[in-house]
Amino acid sequence: MLELDLSADIQALRLTYGDIREVIDVDTLRSDIARLSEEAGVPDLWDDPERAQKVTSALSHRQSALARVEGIGSRLDDLEVLVGLANEMGDEESAVEARAELNALTEIINQLEVQTLMDGEYDERSAIITIRSGAGGDDATDFAEMLMRMYLRWAERHKYPVKVLDTSYAEGAGIKSATFEIDAPYAFGTVSVEAGTHRLARISPFGSADKRQTSFAAVEVIPLMEEATEVDIPESDIRVDVFRSSGPGGQSVNTTDSAVRLTHLPTGIVVSMQNEKSQIQNRAAAMRVLQTRLLLLQKEEEAAKKKELAGNITASWGDQMRSYFLYGQQLVKDLRTGHESGNPAAVFDGDLDGFISAGIRWRKRKDED
Repeated sequence: MLELDLSADIQALRLTYGDIREVIDVDTLRSDIARLSEEAGVPDLWDDPERAQKVTSALSHRQSALARVEGIGSRLDDLEVLVGLANEMGDEESAVEARAELNALTEIINQLEVQTLMDGEYDERSAIITIRSGAGGDDATDFAEMLMRMYLRWAERHKYPVKVLDTSYAEGAGIKSATFEIDAPYAFGTVSVEAGTHRLARISPFGSADKRQTSFAAVEVIPLMEEATEVDIPESDIRVDVFRSSGPGGQSVNTTDSAVRLTHLPTGIVVSMQNEKSQIQNRAAAMRVLQTRLLLLQKEEEAAKKKELAGNITASWGDQMRSYFLYGQQLVKDLRTGHESGNPAAVFDGDLDGFISAGIRWRKRKDED
């Protein structure tokens, strides 16, 4: 007779789940949702589109967080019912389903537990990611595009909205750089552990000698910060360049000079935007990113923690944080945490949760030392 006993496993998950609810503070989440719902229902809310966007985005983020937490509780209840039915009916199919659900809930709760480790000043914000190709020629620009796809696929797996803000295509393969926004609760706290230099070693598809090629790409992650508008940037400190949006061969592009590049002359920070249809929209988006970077720079200088958030990443030998080996032994290895995967194809297809979780735990231990 079938005897499926998952009670100890379920009880352990319930204890962890209870701790998570306390840390997340579900009661505060509910009160925030009530307050934001009331604000979102004001008839003239959209008379101020910028404020309306902030309110509706904050409401959506908190509703999503509450639904996720409450959903886990319901699934734990359903799992206990399923285990009872499997034992009562002697149903092996239900037992297999129960074990699969236990594994799925274990993974979800572990991920949520990792989120409770994110207590940085900006961790709960959305993230802006910039990828730049480094040393390695065509292999490096191709690698940069592979990384961009990897993060977009990771966001897609989690149903996180993504907005590509700018892409600079290389003359040969891949991209010189790309900037995109991931709009999700704790996106910055989650993805910021991916910041650093990434190294790819493989037999180059662009060479004729079948030699191993090493190439590099840099990943920068900054938080999306509404209060960045508090940074006052004199017009005399900015050089504005307008150019035609570009894309790879065969792709339709804007026929007007709508893309915008802002250069902050005192610091040398450069921000380009070409995703929007109009020059005005691209300039506004570029200004928001520039203000964010300047605000972070100010805070870093005040706290003497330069490089802590965005960093100064050179994309070359000596400072890589993760290596991707696509020849001989297929391997992706994080040099900080030791976490690795023998399936690079899955990693490049967005299977990053293991690396990200290990990175967050590593960062927390480092902060506590």
